[in-house]
Amino acid sequence: MEYVSYEEFKKMDIRVGTIREVEPVPETDKLLKCMIDFNETDEEGNKKLRQIVSGIHEFYPEFEKLIGKQVLYIVNLEPRKIKGVESNGMLMAVDGSSDSLGISKPVFLVPEVEVPPGVRAH
Repeated sequence: MEYVSYEEFKKMDIRVGTIREVEPVPETDKLLKCMIDFNETDEEGNKKLRQIVSGIHEFYPEFEKLIGKQVLYIVNLEPRKIKGVESNGMLMAVDGSSDSLGISKPVFLVPEVEVPPGVRAH
């Protein structure tokens, strides 16, 4: 195991986001493009959603059911293009139970009760 310092860990900005929109990334089987509410606004004060791409489509074929779900995200990663779609953060999950092929379904890290979008994890 490689250790990180507490100072390095403190650099991670982990927040609760509420999934507001979700759709498959064209020409892929695994990727979903999610629009996440972190209670952010643009320069004019309008609500802004953050686009985050996650490789969870195969586990959530009825992806529309993810709308409204609150999940933890790392929000201060450098933007990254995944199959041509920009992603501005990373979904946090753990490996859940495995299916008959040994594939683990991701289990989201979620707050115990609903909280305002954008709340920071400590």
